[in-house]
Amino acid sequence: MNHIFDFFLDAYQNTPTNQIVLEAVAFVFGIASVWYAKKENILVYPTGIICTVITVYLLYINKYLGDMMMNFYYSVMSIYGWWNWARKKEDKPVVPISRTNSKEKIIGVIFFLVTMIVTYAVYKAYDYDMQVPNYIDVVTSGIFFTAMWYMANKKLENWTLWIIGDIITIPLYAYRGLGMLSLQYLIFTILAIQGYIAWKKSLNSNQATA
Repeated sequence: MNHIFDFFLDAYQNTPTNQIVLEAVAFVFGIASVWYAKKENILVYPTGIICTVITVYLLYINKYLGDMMMNFYYSVMSIYGWWNWARKKEDKPVVPISRTNSKEKIIGVIFFLVTMIVTYAVYKAYDYDMQVPNYIDVVTSGIFFTAMWYMANKKLENWTLWIIGDIITIPLYAYRGLGMLSLQYLIFTILAIQGYIAWKKSLNSNQATA
């Protein structure tokens, strides 16, 4: 057990206090955001924006450009998602939980591929020596980009992509010494599994009553 605590504490021995505080704030609001998403609560977006804006800054100063780009995108997409989820007609959400159709699956694949290309191009533009963690970063960027767009449109498949991306990201952040963020993504994975179950149950219930 002590080894686990040492892992999380040792990574912050030389980290400025303000960065530790900011990471802790991002940690709390990130967990809250996924929790609200699971509940299909619109508070997913304001809490998520706080988390992603802080995370953009932290990743920028640590020079993790791929992850930084994704979190910047999350901030922008959260504004769209906030607006989309808030829309109502006759006191009912205009955008209900649904599955992706063939067209949306194709769009998702395009988002995935384009995001990987752009993320790789950014790394090369900054003359990075591409190593395995960077290539993993490129792939997870594509996964998370697509997941965020699906979530903004309340597509059930967003949870599947979050789960895959989160599982990949846990050891990636641990390797980088970002213990708190690694733990955060472990919790994200658990919440994403619960979110998938909750949304699928809601979708099946709505289809049964339609």
